[in-house]
Amino acid sequence: MAEATHVGTHVSRWEQFTDWLQRPVTVARLAVAAPLALLVLGLVMVLSASSVTSFSESGSSYAEGVKQATFAGLGLAGAAVIAFLPVAWIRRLAVPALLVTIALQALVFTPLGVAAKGNRNWILVGGQTVQPSEFLKLGLVLGGAYLLAHKVPRLREFLHLMVPFVVPVVAICVGLVLAGRDLGSALVLLAVAVGMLWVAGISLVWMGLGLGAAAAAAGVLAVTSSNRMGRIAVWLNDCSDPHQENCYQKVHGEYALADGGWWGVGLGASREKWFYLPEPHNDFIFAVIGEELGMLGACGVIGLFATIGFVCYRVIAGTRDTFTRIATGGIMAWLLGQAMINIGSVIGLLPIIGVPLPLVSSGGSALVAALGAMGVLVAFARAQVPGTGRARKRSSGTRSPRTRTAGARSASTRSAGTRSSSPRAAGARSAGTGGKQPATGGRAVTRRRPRS
Repeated sequence: MAEATHVGTHVSRWEQFTDWLQRPVTVARLAVAAPLALLVLGLVMVLSASSVTSFSESGSSYAEGVKQATFAGLGLAGAAVIAFLPVAWIRRLAVPALLVTIALQALVFTPLGVAAKGNRNWILVGGQTVQPSEFLKLGLVLGGAYLLAHKVPRLREFLHLMVPFVVPVVAICVGLVLAGRDLGSALVLLAVAVGMLWVAGISLVWMGLGLGAAAAAAGVLAVTSSNRMGRIAVWLNDCSDPHQENCYQKVHGEYALADGGWWGVGLGASREKWFYLPEPHNDFIFAVIGEELGMLGACGVIGLFATIGFVCYRVIAGTRDTFTRIATGGIMAWLLGQAMINIGSVIGLLPIIGVPLPLVSSGGSALVAALGAMGVLVAFARAQVPGTGRARKRSSGTRSPRTRTAGARSASTRSAGTRSSSPRAAGARSAGTGGKQPATGGRAVTRRRPRS
């Protein structure tokens, strides 16, 4: 009997935890907490990983960290503004955001464009380089969600599936990025498009054909570049010669992870950042995290990204708004897909592609764009919390006298005990009926005073 009681209590506590985890207010809080935790961790690790190279280049160990913190402040300000926007406003701004980001990406082929490391994917504005492809991801999420939301009933037809989302929107976005020879960002854009189409509910047949065509195109692009073929060959051969040029970064990233062990060598005590590991504060910052914070820190980063994925899933499952669902699917594919590519490259599961770890790696454009996406996600999550957005307007006292009388009568009936239910059940029933008086409650009669 005692054992049965213990099991029953354990199950009850688990049910309470899962119920708490699925509440809209919990999802909204996690939508804020998880990105903030990644941001703080990223700022600390960028400061640590870049200290040596910053000192050698500028004479200050804090130069790169301060620069990243400045971009974090700008991104947080923008995310805060977006988070408090109504979903209807975000929907209205979706197509303009897409058009503006496409125009910015086209500027890389003008005299404003800057080439670096074989890629032409930056523009120089006021002495500061900006990477438009990072903002193009957010523009594709919002604009693509707007276009697909109007096509959902007819997406099983080939013409409506292709036009206008796949052609011309996705084709233009990916084509502009590939023209600048940035295969990593192009793959992320394709992942965003696939995620949005999946949430929109396209046929699995079309999805399979699209993925096959994308894989074939990626193979052609890899074969036509000697640098990409070298990275793939190194990945397939597992760096039998660690002194090869293409093996150097991969091998030292693995050295960093191995040195970290379970608990790490200590914050700031990385040895690989002393000019052994290229890009320790950017593409390979996950290796420095594993070295300084150990397996525990690396798993913590993965857990925070999993939390963002859970938030996206709950937002998708908790709304009937098609635009919100598709845009959230795009954000989920963007951040989680890019994180998997980055971490997979560091640990050797994928060839080195060269994409940053969202919210963690150094890079102002990537950080500001990712924080903007988090602002959109928070806005979507807040819209599902009772007492915010339209729900707040309905409960702000602007209701008609008939509605107020019905609400008072319903409240008095519940307090009189005619409905025996727990507060949680009553709240669930109110949420399910939209706050309206049940049909069995009868009509409330409002009496008027006689005129004097």
